[in-house]
Amino acid sequence: MSGLYMMTVITNRNMKDRFKNFFEENGQAVFFGTPGRGTASSDVLDYFGLEATEKTVYFAVVTDNMWKKLKRELIVRVQIDVPGTGIAFTVPLSSIGGKKALQYLIQDQEYVKEEESELKGTKYELLVAIANQGSIDAVMDAARSANAGGGTVIHAKGTGTEGARKFLGVSVAEEKEMIFIVARTEEKNKIMKAIMEKTGLGSKEKAVVFSLPVTDTVGLRILEEA
Repeated sequence: MSGLYMMTVITNRNMKDRFKNFFEENGQAVFFGTPGRGTASSDVLDYFGLEATEKTVYFAVVTDNMWKKLKRELIVRVQIDVPGTGIAFTVPLSSIGGKKALQYLIQDQEYVKEEESELKGTKYELLVAIANQGSIDAVMDAARSANAGGGTVIHAKGTGTEGARKFLGVSVAEEKEMIFIVARTEEKNKIMKAIMEKTGLGSKEKAVVFSLPVTDTVGLRILEEA
């Protein structure tokens, strides 16, 4: 799948309302924010004019056209390229778990499916599941039933239009769990399927899941030897 990306934006926490309003005003209906903290050394911070402040990290799924629009507006309106304001980057998606999940994540963004991403032949993929708060055990149990290993969880606050609740029965503006699982590429589909079937939009967990290609890894010896 090409033309879809996970956009990540990192900014100082005192600017979170400014960025939240920016996304909504520019048509980015669904995004998820979580607290973070900068860890750069004092020399690096001084060089870039940054401060060791609390951060807010935003995640959103965007199309090619949406990213081009947001990138331009981030520079012109938010002046993100001014030192100390923040950074934004995108990672191509390789798959999304179902049409409803796609609709939930991109809302009104125009999207026409193209050929699969050119990042082919990767040995591993990063699965990202977004579910209602308190769903960690259920989602991980579903993933492990399809031979997934462990996962890493961050807590996020969703923001978005009421269209998600109206059409999918899913509220965006609630506390969410974001669960990150690294899996073998050949096992990705069955893990995603297990999460969708056992904890998907028809369940109380309301999980959606998508994957991103992983170009290289280290520290996955157990998976490699299994």
